[in-house]
Amino acid sequence: MDETPMRARAVVDLAALRANVRALRAAAPKAELMTVVKSDAYGHGMVPCARAARAAGADWLGAATPEEAFALRAAGDTGRLMCWLWTPGGPWRQAIEADIDVSASGLWALREAVAAARACGRTARLHLKADTGLGRNGCQPADWPDLVAEARAAEAEGAIRVTGLWSHFACADEPGHPSIAAQLSVFHEMVAHAERAGLRPEVRHTANSAATLTVPESHFDLVRTGISTYGISPSPELGTAADFGLRPVMTLSAALASVKRVPGGHGVSYGHRYVTPGETSLALVPVGYGDGIPRHASGTGPVLVAGKWRTIAGTVAMDQFVVDLGGDTAAPGDEAVLFGPGDRGEPTAEDWARAVDTIAYEIVTRISARIPRVYVGEDGGTGN
Repeated sequence: MDETPMRARAVVDLAALRANVRALRAAAPKAELMTVVKSDAYGHGMVPCARAARAAGADWLGAATPEEAFALRAAGDTGRLMCWLWTPGGPWRQAIEADIDVSASGLWALREAVAAARACGRTARLHLKADTGLGRNGCQPADWPDLVAEARAAEAEGAIRVTGLWSHFACADEPGHPSIAAQLSVFHEMVAHAERAGLRPEVRHTANSAATLTVPESHFDLVRTGISTYGISPSPELGTAADFGLRPVMTLSAALASVKRVPGGHGVSYGHRYVTPGETSLALVPVGYGDGIPRHASGTGPVLVAGKWRTIAGTVAMDQFVVDLGGDTAAPGDEAVLFGPGDRGEPTAEDWARAVDTIAYEIVTRISARIPRVYVGEDGGTGN
């Protein structure tokens, strides 16, 4: 690892990521596996993480936006790649020419994909998305017959190949939630209708990380694993990352910028929301909401400094926050660990999520590009 002093760094353990991919493959041994690398691989760095996932056996990569998919192709990825978040007038032709699987949730999207395929003389690889109950993207059951019929006609013409039928769960991270079985039932019905109409998809898929780990009947032909790839449990109610044989991939740390003694009664940071209870030492951690540290972590966010958990003292500013060391000592340049796997007693991303009433997905994904990513474990695909 590069030991050049840095204000802050996010160390990304690619060996851990490869091991997580293998663990997820083992959780769904009869299905292919898609590693989802959207939003810069949940903040971990899309291209290095995609390469590590491929090395560990990921059959597919998943991206949300066309721009993400194009970046993967530009980086040299040639495997199966799906992109699902489209808006009217999107770069369909470029995606088709790059052999990217696209998705349609309605007739407008199907028609734009068909027009682009005709224009470039290529057969588009297209997945039809069913809204089985999430209420976001996807085709409602009442509109499904028309979408399927038009897709089948375009397939017969040679403009498209319907390579996938898919959906997404609303509550797979809530064990036993009745919507899980309800959505599975609707998906079975919608797939059966499509197959009766003559569609023969390569893959049927609806399982996210939570369903991959806990709902085996949802695996079908392909599972899509996002947050679990990065060693974070999709829900504490389901179990910890360790319970599923996963290891957190990112460790976020910073070098203390200042340590000083102050008297009791001294206000700290904007608004003086924290006032020192007595004479103490204050340490300045040089990261803030400009780096993705939640401002609402003011007074609650946990940090490991000088061998102990500390809580952010006062308000998180754009570039910095303060911790109260009490009677302990530290020096400028000493390490403050915001989160990591927990091996050294540091908080985890899940600890941060609890502290600020959010989910660990958001904690890692929001870490900004101003924090350098430092990759370790790149040598080889064993992940040992």
